[in-house]
Amino acid sequence: MDHSAHHPHHSAGHAVQAAHGGHGDGHGPASWGTAVKATLHCLTGCAIGEILGMVIGTALMWGNAQTMALAITLAFLFGYSFTLFAVLRAGLGFKSALKVALAADTVSIAVMELVDNTIIALTPGAMDAHLTEGLFWYALLGGFAVAFVLTTPVNKWMIGRGKGHAVVHAYH
Repeated sequence: MDHSAHHPHHSAGHAVQAAHGGHGDGHGPASWGTAVKATLHCLTGCAIGEILGMVIGTALMWGNAQTMALAITLAFLFGYSFTLFAVLRAGLGFKSALKVALAADTVSIAVMELVDNTIIALTPGAMDAHLTEGLFWYALLGGFAVAFVLTTPVNKWMIGRGKGHAVVHAYH
């Protein structure tokens, strides 16, 4: 039985305070370096999940909608799992760790997936390209690059307000 929900020192709200020295309202400036690290962390999980989903869907000759749905689902799954496992290793119970992962990564993954998949969808021929074609990989990797650039300021803004990856920092 997970008793961490009954202990304030395990709550996500306290994690935000702890990440900011345990005082004030958890708001403060976030460095670009911290935002870049948070975005790279998120991008790693998203990229693994999305590439896996695109490869599976393309190899099985699924339609574009099914392939993209699988890729997005796996991007969220892998993105959350990276944070979840790190927080579990820090000793948090599963339920509390899941709450931290959801709080830390949802907006970042959503922005990343929206940008990346929009670029893939808008790149002429990319949705019909095969795994062996450069266009498939250029659109996918180019989408990740643009998503990284656009998601980093979002993460910086969220961390500065005690949200997103700020929640995780108390457990590192």
